[in-house]
Amino acid sequence: MNKRTGESIIEGSGNVFADLGFANPELELLKSGLVQQIATVIERRRLTQVAAAEILGIDQPKISALLRGRFGGYSTDRLLRFLNALDQDIELIIKDKPRSRREATMRVTTKAAA
Repeated sequence: MNKRTGESIIEGSGNVFADLGFANPELELLKSGLVQQIATVIERRRLTQVAAAEILGIDQPKISALLRGRFGGYSTDRLLRFLNALDQDIELIIKDKPRSRREATMRVTTKAAA
């Protein structure tokens, strides 16, 4: 409870998609991480949306929507292929989940090139 406003404060789960009631929150979180990486590469390479669209084989309005977080129509496979088209290597690491966690998770991490 916030003493100043009297409002209840609910701690989030760490996954905004779960908190908002999405059907597959882990998948949505994974896809949002992939889109974030796509946006980072586009920004780092200083690509215009038109240039990025050409590289990815989609039109500029779709790049604009994607960069604004509208990725519901894209599969994880397609987002991974977008990253490859942007000259990004992708490694998938599969490991046992810690016993302390109830559910297995999916996440996106980045590693700078050596």
